[in-house]
Amino acid sequence: MAGRGKKRQFRTAYKLKAIKRLERGEGAFPVARELGISRKILHDWIKAWNADGPDGLNRKPGPKPGPRKLKPLATYDDKRSALALANARIAELERLVGRQQMDLDFFRDG
Repeated sequence: MAGRGKKRQFRTAYKLKAIKRLERGEGAFPVARELGISRKILHDWIKAWNADGPDGLNRKPGPKPGPRKLKPLATYDDKRSALALANARIAELERLVGRQQMDLDFFRDG
């Protein structure tokens, strides 16, 4: 694919005009084609407008303000590997206890 240029930036008023056209009933495909953008970008603008109003339309890329989302404690695979480690440790301890029991029985009967 040929090198893509720098990301284009659009003014908030430009984005609002595009959103208003969709609200009046124009289709997303013709509007996006006329503006030279993808429908995804157009739908992202609508989503940002509905979520935060004008502030959502001129937000800079990068981390969003507000509380940060915490990383989940453990995934299914993490839990499975932790469970496998715990089961291996339990098996090791059971073997150790079994050997000790055999030694006790040997000396008790001997």
